[in-house]
Amino acid sequence: MMKSMTGFGRAEAVTDSQRICIELKSVNHRYLDLSFRMPRKLAFLEGRFRSLAKEYIQRGKVDIYVTLEDYSALNGGLKYNEALAGQYLTYLAGMSERFGIENDITTSTLARLPDIFTVEEPSIDEDTYWALIEDVARTACRRFVEARAREGEQLKMDLQEKLSYLQKKVIQVQERSPMVVDAYREKLTAKVKELMADSSIEESRIAAEVVIYSDKICNDEETVRLLSHIQGMEKMLTEQEGIGRKLDFMAQEMNREANTILSKSNDIEVSNLAIDIKTEIEKIREQIQNIE
Repeated sequence: MMKSMTGFGRAEAVTDSQRICIELKSVNHRYLDLSFRMPRKLAFLEGRFRSLAKEYIQRGKVDIYVTLEDYSALNGGLKYNEALAGQYLTYLAGMSERFGIENDITTSTLARLPDIFTVEEPSIDEDTYWALIEDVARTACRRFVEARAREGEQLKMDLQEKLSYLQKKVIQVQERSPMVVDAYREKLTAKVKELMADSSIEESRIAAEVVIYSDKICNDEETVRLLSHIQGMEKMLTEQEGIGRKLDFMAQEMNREANTILSKSNDIEVSNLAIDIKTEIEKIREQIQNIE
């Protein structure tokens, strides 16, 4: 199933003591770039989360947000550092005496000094927290992939329409090319007869000139390769995973063939068709940038 590189997935779990919410958002990127926003107390789980995410995602810049609300009364305890408070008082009293200033320290002032009171969190067991988070993470990842797949299906339909239009334009170039040679033959014959009205004209000479001109503007190879690339891209759209890079390479090859057709063209209609082809290929390339 073809997937877009933009998507969103969210899942949460709520218990009597905790609430966990995980969100994934992504945009286009050449490679897989995972960025985590999570509570500091869960930072040690990033490695596990990164490995899990890689099971579901191949490309894209993905922002992963983890929110943890812990309602447990046992979540942590307040710790009072009496020894440090005594040191603060000793030094403050010394400053008052040394500089002859009032020692106006109060309990509330002392309590606000750094590290007098600290919140002591209980020890965290990695396996316990991961068991709590993993199911939520996998649910969020699955929903994220589903959103990408839905958008990918829309991209697939759009690309198929563009490829169908592109194929019609290439066929029109194929149909027009022989007419260009015939028109050149008629024009060349008429011009030579006009210039050499009283002289005989060897048909072989005109034929030779037409052959040279035909070789010069011939785009058979380019149109055949273009049609082959279109068929190849249509087939790629039915593949299951990671086709974005392959499609991008194929679009570059298609653009190269279109450039060659345009450079060889000596006919306004073929030139216009080649420009239409290049324009449509560029639209295809833009859409391909959204595919994983």
